[in-house]
Amino acid sequence: MKTTAISRRDFLRRTATGTAFLALAPADGLLGAPTAQAWSKEAKKYRFYMIGHGHIDPVWLWPWTEGVSVVHSTFRSALDRMKETPDFVFTASSAQFYHWISLNDPGMLAEIRQRVAEGRWNVVGGWWVEPDMNIPSGEAMARQGLYGQLALQRLVGRRATVAFNPDSFGHPGSLPQIIRLQGMENYVFMRPGPHEKTLPADLFWWEGVEGSRVLAFHIQDSYNSGSEADAVKKHLEEIVKRTENYPATALMAFYGVGDHGGGPTKANIRGIDKLKAEKGAPQIAYGSVDRYFEEVRADGSLSIPAVKDDLQHHAVGCYTAESAIKKNNRQAEAALVAAEKITGVGSLIWKADYPKEAFTAAWQKLLFLQFHDSLAGSSLSAHSEDAREGYGYVLNTARESTALAMQKLEWRIAAEDPESQYLVLFNPHAWEAEANVAYDLDWKPSPCVMDDRGRVYPAQWTAGQSVTGRKRILFTVPLPPMGYRQVRVMKGDASIPSEKAAKAEGNRLENGYYRISFSPDGTLSIFDKEAGREVFAGGNGGCRGVVIEDTSDTWSHDIRSFSKEIGSFGGATVKVLDEGPLRATVRVVSTYGKSALTIDWSLYSGSRRIEAAVSLDWHERLKMLKFSFPVDVEAPRPTYEIPYGHIVREANGDEDPGQRWIDLTGRRDGGLYGLTVVNDAKYGYSVAGNDMRISVVRSAPFAHHDPAKLNPGQEYSWMDQGIQTFRLLLVPHRDGWKEAHIPRIAEEFMTPPAVIYQGIHQGDMPASGSFLAIDAPQVVVSAVKKSEEGEDVVIRLVETLGEAVSATLHFPSAGFTWKGRFKPGEIKTLRLDPRTGSVREVNLLEE
Repeated sequence: MKTTAISRRDFLRRTATGTAFLALAPADGLLGAPTAQAWSKEAKKYRFYMIGHGHIDPVWLWPWTEGVSVVHSTFRSALDRMKETPDFVFTASSAQFYHWISLNDPGMLAEIRQRVAEGRWNVVGGWWVEPDMNIPSGEAMARQGLYGQLALQRLVGRRATVAFNPDSFGHPGSLPQIIRLQGMENYVFMRPGPHEKTLPADLFWWEGVEGSRVLAFHIQDSYNSGSEADAVKKHLEEIVKRTENYPATALMAFYGVGDHGGGPTKANIRGIDKLKAEKGAPQIAYGSVDRYFEEVRADGSLSIPAVKDDLQHHAVGCYTAESAIKKNNRQAEAALVAAEKITGVGSLIWKADYPKEAFTAAWQKLLFLQFHDSLAGSSLSAHSEDAREGYGYVLNTARESTALAMQKLEWRIAAEDPESQYLVLFNPHAWEAEANVAYDLDWKPSPCVMDDRGRVYPAQWTAGQSVTGRKRILFTVPLPPMGYRQVRVMKGDASIPSEKAAKAEGNRLENGYYRISFSPDGTLSIFDKEAGREVFAGGNGGCRGVVIEDTSDTWSHDIRSFSKEIGSFGGATVKVLDEGPLRATVRVVSTYGKSALTIDWSLYSGSRRIEAAVSLDWHERLKMLKFSFPVDVEAPRPTYEIPYGHIVREANGDEDPGQRWIDLTGRRDGGLYGLTVVNDAKYGYSVAGNDMRISVVRSAPFAHHDPAKLNPGQEYSWMDQGIQTFRLLLVPHRDGWKEAHIPRIAEEFMTPPAVIYQGIHQGDMPASGSFLAIDAPQVVVSAVKKSEEGEDVVIRLVETLGEAVSATLHFPSAGFTWKGRFKPGEIKTLRLDPRTGSVREVNLLEE
């Protein structure tokens, strides 16, 4: 949640004394401080739109059930103020709130709908909630607008034109395009504050990575005010002090009690009415966010600066806090997208069920859990339990629908040899993918794997999940673009040439591309055979577990970097798990204090990718763990994946947010060389020089907010104690990350093929099929789904390298081919009518 805005600290003071909705406590230099200062000479030239608002955190220091009650009481209060004050206007976001009102008080919803029609209730946001902006995927951000805007239209008769997220902890540079494609053209935010990022003005054009622009308003002081009559005047005085570079004379001032809701008070309104007649005061009037932007946009004389950057950094500890929520979020996002693809294609081809209502409910649950205090890990430990159950619901919905669709497919593919065992694999990506498959079978003969074309692939046994009985078979097979392939496990022997085989012996792993060894401290060295050099610099090992002092609060307020090293994992033991030849695996176990780190490193034959399965048993407090990768390059240039995009940042050691991958590329031997690290659970990163680091875990208390101090004699609930698991993928590469096709690798890593076992039966479908393919390697088909209205098919495509390209999308089963031109970083959404084969380009609202 909050920091520098007084609302948060004063809220904590008031709740501690049981007076949560009384006047704010005075504090020097903060809103609410006593002042005898008269209005400045410049004050009267400004015109303030007074924005009645009651910020609601549906979950923070309270459970979501209390949040529902707060929404109801805050909205009731706002409606009452409208009856008392004819020109009072209220502003509120979050489709989830209106959905709750529709379920619990339809009469109130009818009142709100009427006030919206009158222009006195301003609907903003357009999203399901006010989400964290750094951690949700690009597709999740697309769905915030899809489900949010459609719900607002249905419930209150109007969509938002202003994206509104004042309390979120940072905003990625890819967001302007997403906002525009959701039918909005303006943005209101408050974080980062002036001490965290320098902006040319508090009103600016925010330009996205591909050129889209939104008009952005940076809230100057707070989105809340005190409840007393003079709180509004003090609020305006603070804002006027910050208008030196403001390009317009019209401003917005938000007032009302917030965080735990409340909204404008009767005293606030008396104070505003008094200010209207005060000598030297600015011109003030009740207004709406929409009307403010309409006025500013209509004034052609304004010189408004532009910003093309992300808006960071605030509360950098929230990129890493509460690991379970972070991992569950990424797993749930990927599972839902994959389920929609498989069932969407299946509904057209083999009459699989596409459970549209179930998917909508699952997305809405996931989007609620992306509320900024939930996904950031800044809520109570009790909410973490609620979140675990919510993510379980989402994952179960996705996985069950995928399994049912796959079972319907496999039943239609003949599997007739009782001496063999059959699997059907579905590739959810729109390009051919080389898939590493693992499946537990009850099988004793030496196996090989044959596909539908009669091609034979080597297989390898490894330990299964059970102590007795089944073993796990490993094999690698190519799968057609967004399609399936049946494979047959049979007796046989398909050997791998020794020079290509993966091998594990002692503390070493090796294949045709790399020679890897492990040191006593648990780190690894990687010798790149093609490059003829070590990947890591100066004899230092990679993936060193660095322990850092971290005494900051849950949010890490006023922290820019985590750099005070106090130790590292060491005392490693190394054990060979798989000797090869298809996959070689070594287990490395190291320790620090009361904690243990287990990493299973795997190398496949013929692969340039190095896999790691990590299990961390963490029992530290007020410490942080980072994995360090000191890449041996000069002039290092770090690139981070962000939601539906990427961004290059400075290698200055700052803690930065990112999505699934981070890359560090620089000069080496007269060319470019680099290392990309992909993961399935983490979002915090840093790069200092050539040292690229992933933030693995923090161990702060739950909901510890500055300025509160920890009492040494008091017991607290600590984050991330115990075992957590996640995966890494290391991709060394010549040239840059673009030439290595990192976005596609990340998609394949995060969403492997769906696998279903077949019994012995006849069938009427071929043993393989492909249903959707894209010919441009840099364009990713990120979603395939049924339209929210009607039975059309919606296909989302994203250009991932930041380069203009032409692409052709083939959908042979639906009888159409689409060709289009992409701008760098562009998102395109297509809507296909499968009955006619017609296709049109639409926005993120599928219109």
